[in-house]
Amino acid sequence: MGHPKKSKKRYEKPRRPWETARIKEESELVETYGLKNKREIWKAASVTKKYRRAIRAMLAEMAGMTPAEHTIHKKEAILTALRRRGILKVGEGASSGLEDVLALNVEDVLERRLQTRVHKKGLSNSLKHARQLIVHGHIAVDGRRVTIPSYVVDVEEERKIGYYGQAPITVEVKDKGEAKAVSE
Repeated sequence: MGHPKKSKKRYEKPRRPWETARIKEESELVETYGLKNKREIWKAASVTKKYRRAIRAMLAEMAGMTPAEHTIHKKEAILTALRRRGILKVGEGASSGLEDVLALNVEDVLERRLQTRVHKKGLSNSLKHARQLIVHGHIAVDGRRVTIPSYVVDVEEERKIGYYGQAPITVEVKDKGEAKAVSE
């Protein structure tokens, strides 16, 4: 039992710290998503691992007999939470189910981070620039300042990402090639 005011770790370290293939794969992910360190990858891996573990337990319970009512409610809660966050695709409709949760990978979670969404929306020039804008408090989600780059953006919140207040930021618009002062 730990101290009640100190939170516990939310990730698991790799069992073998010096695997060359894993190190190379993680380095590519750090570069691709502009992450600060590999701990952020381990946190995303823990999120996927948590959902996959819960779904495997449900599938094992359903295989033996008719599932209990609380299992069905838990399954629906997990699926709706993943769809709301955009980790599971909504367009697939009824086909997205338990098998899709088992097929989740780290990239699906990293793709929904605020840092990645800000860059994909075109509010920053690079992923590192997006991280800096977020940490310095220039980015808002639904009018509320968010300073956490790992914040998982819901599907409804994605279109509400913008600059916070009267942030004096100039961003190069890639389509037109001209500088544009943005204040939303």
